[in-house]
Amino acid sequence: MDSIVVTGGTPLNGQIAIAGAKNAALTLMPATLLSEEPLTLTNAPRLSDIATMIALLQSLGVEVTSMQDGKVQVLSSHAMTSTTADYEIVRKMRASNLVLGPLLARHHQAIVSLPGGCAIGARPMDIHVTALEAMGAEIELKDGYLHAKAPGGLKGAKVPLRFASVGATENVLMAATLAKGTTVIENAAREPEIVDLAKCLRSMGAQIAGEGSSTITIQGVDRLGAATHPVVTDRIELGTYMLAPVFAGGEVECLGGRLDLVGSFVEKLDAAGVDVTETPGGLKVKRRADRAKAVDVTTEVFPGFPTDLQAQMMAMLCTADGTSVLEEKIFENRFMHAPELIRMGADIEVQGGVATVTGVERLKGAPVMATDLRASVSLILAGLAAEGESTVSRIYHLDRGYEHIEEKLSAVGAKIERISS
Repeated sequence: MDSIVVTGGTPLNGQIAIAGAKNAALTLMPATLLSEEPLTLTNAPRLSDIATMIALLQSLGVEVTSMQDGKVQVLSSHAMTSTTADYEIVRKMRASNLVLGPLLARHHQAIVSLPGGCAIGARPMDIHVTALEAMGAEIELKDGYLHAKAPGGLKGAKVPLRFASVGATENVLMAATLAKGTTVIENAAREPEIVDLAKCLRSMGAQIAGEGSSTITIQGVDRLGAATHPVVTDRIELGTYMLAPVFAGGEVECLGGRLDLVGSFVEKLDAAGVDVTETPGGLKVKRRADRAKAVDVTTEVFPGFPTDLQAQMMAMLCTADGTSVLEEKIFENRFMHAPELIRMGADIEVQGGVATVTGVERLKGAPVMATDLRASVSLILAGLAAEGESTVSRIYHLDRGYEHIEEKLSAVGAKIERISS
């Protein structure tokens, strides 16, 4: 099993190109199921999760052609052979559940395994099920599979979400494009990935209004057509690399970065003593002093502080001046990186969904183990600030969300290498 070795103490300087968003691409790819005509995605990230989604779509009979080293994906659902998403593929990735809405919309039936992914909480499917049932779907759970059908097709409806779930918003948004009548999603998620999906669906011929707000209105159409769509910049990868010079010192420009994607995150960086400057190519980041300042963080749905940057922020605050309080409100069990940071000398106390971090002057290199995708990268970042060498094992999580991370960090001066076992 591969591991990554990081030697701290080297300032970072240069540019890092930010990839297309993993969470956006994993949502856009199932949209091909809504049309017989091809969907072409540009600026696609090259990740193991993308490969998993390709495998899932191919198992349904979707033709997938990868070009430009995987940065362009051409998907065609003109000759589908199945409406069953099998457990052996779905178990690998939570986003696999996003085939449910499109399959129901176009084929009026679907059998989808309950999904897997990182062990960071239950993340239940009941919100998806309740929403699609409001549109006329009949859904039954049997032997770990959701058996869904809509004999007369889905029908437009008012769909109030009890929680602003990103996945449920995406599933309903896609399903509603081919439903009969008007669908109104209330308490919809507002994430940039939702906006990106709506733009793509609109280019395919969908009639959508209100994306980016808490109310989205979709007027169903008879069919959707072909489209070419660029995947939006990955705001989580962006935030991660923006933190790198805060750990190590120096100044890094994140190419493709946009303030509107990371507004609440940048507010916290400013409070912590970090300068973020817009450039013609993206965002440039450097800390103002030798140590960042303590700052309190509460994760929230967009436009609040992203849960997917909480682990990285905690690692940064381990060496900040003062005591910080981090409250995780999105997922339970998402402080599993804390014990590993403590192995590196961090002072962290966790009680339920609240972590108190008292900054120390320096972390120390240590062997640590990744528990999920964002925990993986938080430990690598911590290694940039640590004295000596840190070895991060179980990095198969990492490859689900960060392409060529050792190459990108090495290019700006980090001492980092991947060790294959």
